[in-house]
Order: sequence, then C-alpha cells, then structure tokens
Amino acid sequence: MVGYTKYLANGFVQYGREVLRSRRLIYELTRREFRSRYLGSAFGLTWAFIHPAVMMLIYWVVFRFALKSAGPVDGVPFVVWLLTGLVPWFFAAESIGAGSSIIIDNRFLVKKVVFRVSLLPVVRIFSMLPVHLFFVLGVSVVLLAYGYYPNLQSLQVFYYLAAMMCLSLGFSLLMSALVPFLKDLSQVLQVLVQILFWLTPLVWPESNLPGKNRWMLELNPLNYIVRGYRESLARHVWIWQHPLASAYYWSVTAMFLVVGGIVFLRLQSHFADML
Repeated sequence: MVGYTKYLANGFVQYGREVLRSRRLIYELTRREFRSRYLGSAFGLTWAFIHPAVMMLIYWVVFRFALKSAGPVDGVPFVVWLLTGLVPWFFAAESIGAGSSIIIDNRFLVKKVVFRVSLLPVVRIFSMLPVHLFFVLGVSVVLLAYGYYPNLQSLQVFYYLAAMMCLSLGFSLLMSALVPFLKDLSQVLQVLVQILFWLTPLVWPESNLPGKNRWMLELNPLNYIVRGYRESLARHVWIWQHPLASAYYWSVTAMFLVVGGIVFLRLQSHFADML
C-alpha cells in the first residue's frame, strides 16, 4: 500500500513537471481552444461572454421580479448574493460538460500526433479562465456599487478558483477517459449538472432547508466553492473558519485526482481505437 501511494505521488509530481515543461504548448493549445469554439460566428469570441451574462440577467429578473425573492440573504443584497454564486457555478458547470469531451473533441491530436494526451484536460480548463476572470471583475464592479470594497479576504477568491480547477482536473481526467467508451455518459453528465444546480444554493438560501437536511449540501463539493466565493467577496469570512468543510472538499478532490489519473493512464492507449 505504501509503495502504491509512493507510485501515485511520483506520478502526480511527474505530471506537474510535464505541465510546466509544456507550458508554451499548453498556452498555444489553450488559445486555439478558446478561439475555435466561436470561430466563424458573426460576434466571434463575444459569445463566450454573452451566454453567461444573459443567463445571470435572466436568473436575476426571474427571482427578483417574478418570484419576488428580493430580500437580503445572510445580510447581503440579493443581487450580490446571486451573482457571487453564479460566477463560480458557470465555471464548474462548463468544466463538467466540456471537460468530459476533451478527448473526442481533439481526436486529431490523439490519433495523428505524438502528444501527451493527459495535457488536454489542463488545456480545456485553462481555456475557460478568461471568461471566468472577466465575470469575477464584473461582479467586483457590482460589489463596489453596493458598497462592498475589496480587502484581504477578497483575495481568497484565487484560492477557491485554484481549488475548483483541481476538482475540475480530477473530474475531467476521469470523465474524458470514460466518454470514448461510454458515449451515453455525456448525456448523464448533462442531467447531473441540472441536479447539482438545484442541490447547490445558487438561487435559494441555505436557510430555506431544514437543519436536519443540511447534510445534503455539505456533501456537495460545489457548495464549498460557491459559499467560498460569496464569503470572500461579500461577507469577508476567512478560509480557516470552515476547517471541516475544507478537509472534506480536499478529500473529495484528491479522490477524483487519484481515481481520474489511474483510469486515464489505464485507458489512454485505447483512445485512438475508440475514436
């Protein structure tokens, strides 16, 4: 068991070194990945920002005017509470769906080029960063308008972003390795995103759920990220004030990284045959 743990640790160290050595290649692939999604459309890369912006506006209008959910949540204005939760959610939701299809979407690299395929999940995650950082900046402007000024706790957003990227990497390694063999899995993931949307307090406050059922939220690792963004940007709560939640989140993340890494390594030699 100790030997196997050491083998896994060495594998992740080598993977990290490979990412660093291939940083120029990752940068070029990330730029190509980001541009290729919207190349050929009239508005081009603008669509990368329009889609999440429109969805945020729709959620705000529906819950502010149609459902009359306008009161403060945990002492935070509703629009601030809503936007600070939706920004990390869009990143997480996209990583679940888009990360799982990275092997299929880059079949030309898998089939024809001598290339370390395990770098592809990193490329896809990095390609999502520009849009995410743009909306973090946009929400920061909204916060300023409501009198929430940045301080040291606000910098914790980068910790939660790094934590979300680690979880996304582990999940992407696992799912991208399985999707070429189980095509229906991509449809299952779309359903999973819908379930997670309502299991994560994005448009409804945690206080609406009876105390005896709060454990369902604590089991959802995305709740840790969404809560972290809100507490860092609007409520100014330190990371170490939730030690058990942090320990649980990183345990789940480590599990996905380990299992995802093992499955990916075992199956990657068969990718070309399945595409």
